[in-house]
Amino acid sequence: MLIGQYSSKLTEGSRISIPKKFREELGEGMIISKWYEGSLVLVSKLYWEGLVKRLTGETRIITSPVRDIDRFIYGSAFEVDLDSQGRFVLPESLRAYANIVSEISFIGLGDRIEIWGAEKWLELERGAEEKSSLAIEKIAKK
Repeated sequence: MLIGQYSSKLTEGSRISIPKKFREELGEGMIISKWYEGSLVLVSKLYWEGLVKRLTGETRIITSPVRDIDRFIYGSAFEVDLDSQGRFVLPESLRAYANIVSEISFIGLGDRIEIWGAEKWLELERGAEEKSSLAIEKIAKK
């Protein structure tokens, strides 16, 4: 299971190192893509294939909202090619989207990893406890 938070730095050549625990959990093939709220998502190829099936199943691809999701997620996806030290080059388009300058935060979310510019993550994390408390109260009332 992909859980926990880890920090890293963007190295020369725009390389980032995936935490060893996450590399071991994800296995050989990985995909990175734009995600929501200015983050990136890192998943195994197996998870990615399941996501593709769920999002493009049946005839939903003929609807505009689904095509927009396809363009956003699939159009920005890259296969991750790790070097011997568990690093890969983070494409410029993804660095710019997530506003990653030097510090990086990896957040394990069970079946996927979100990657954030560290400053943005700290900002989001400050409000997360309050938001999650409110959400849990709404869920409990149902």
